[in-house]
Amino acid sequence: MASFSYKARDAGGALAEGALEAPDAKAAADVLISRGLIPVDIALERARSQLNLSISLSRGKKVSVDDIMFFSRQMYTLMKAGVPILQALGGLRDSAVSPAFAELLRKLRDSLDAGRELSVAMQETDAFDSFYISMVRIGEQTGGLDRIFLQLFEHLRFEKSMRAKIKAALRYPTFVVIAMAAALVVINMLVIPAFAKVFDSFHAELPLMTRILLGVSNFSMHYWYIVLGVVVFATYAVRAYANTSGGRYAWDRAKLRLPIVGDTINKAMLARLTGSFALAFRSGLPVLPSFTVVAQVIDNAFIAQKLDQMKSGVERGESILRTAAAARIFTPVVLQMIAVGEESGDLDGLLQEIADMYDREVEYEIDNLSARIEPLLIVCLGAMVLVLALGIFMPIWNLSSAMMGHH
Repeated sequence: MASFSYKARDAGGALAEGALEAPDAKAAADVLISRGLIPVDIALERARSQLNLSISLSRGKKVSVDDIMFFSRQMYTLMKAGVPILQALGGLRDSAVSPAFAELLRKLRDSLDAGRELSVAMQETDAFDSFYISMVRIGEQTGGLDRIFLQLFEHLRFEKSMRAKIKAALRYPTFVVIAMAAALVVINMLVIPAFAKVFDSFHAELPLMTRILLGVSNFSMHYWYIVLGVVVFATYAVRAYANTSGGRYAWDRAKLRLPIVGDTINKAMLARLTGSFALAFRSGLPVLPSFTVVAQVIDNAFIAQKLDQMKSGVERGESILRTAAAARIFTPVVLQMIAVGEESGDLDGLLQEIADMYDREVEYEIDNLSARIEPLLIVCLGAMVLVLALGIFMPIWNLSSAMMGHH
């Protein structure tokens, strides 16, 4: 005889939990049915204890984006095939490799057993963002939850692809910047002090650039702890300011205007903005709640404030086109597509076309990001060499030439 833990519902729908002895799971189900209970979940105590042990050992690990993508894709497949949601969650939990993901699925299923909706159950965890939960809630209300899961999977897959491409594009420039910083430290701490002894032996007046370099090197050698303290304090102060509402707003606005990458960031924001609106409208979410949901997913305080202004305009009875034009965050192409969408009644379709267009542009610009950053790196490297040449090597050449001419 094996020990089974069970969850079942009585004739009134109330949830009952407990344990019983039976030869196998089928026999345990027969026992429950004979008691007037409808089995919901039957599991071996040993298996459950092993699962709980593995979960306790992995406490602190978070559910990854890949896990959420897998969850979205599999839920779409299972629900489209007609598998009940409780059975789908149970099957995914049994096949989960990550203990943290298995624990998440267990929590979701337990919440559903207790009579909660899936969106409410998701809200009780920290694995899903507000946009994901809002979209699931829309799917529950419209009866199209399977389609919502597919759209969320595509949404997450694209964002993951973009993050991977950005990391790959920035790998070479980051290596060059680190190498340049290391070279500056070596030159400042080792090379310039060695030349300082040579300059002292000449007993001649040095050029301004040379005096500046020697002064900076001397200060760094003797007061390096002050320099380090200033850098640490400045980093902490900037981060603390960026965490305030005003600081985040200023940074989110400024990064849309950064040289080289600002235009790409702006296009990526527009792609995410229009794509999120298209998904919300296509899912049946009304216009006003869509602004609130999209503002949560956009992750930019400046854009979120503009969306709030647009929402206020729509509440006053203005058209989406007029409020979009007043916001001054959309390009003329986007405004034209919005106008056509409002007139034709296919606003979600045209917004999705805009999102796809900007997605392609962002992909192209990210693929060529390294090539766009290289000229700036070359200029910085050239400036560093020029400063060293003017401040170190030219004085030595001039003084050497003067001494040879004197002899």
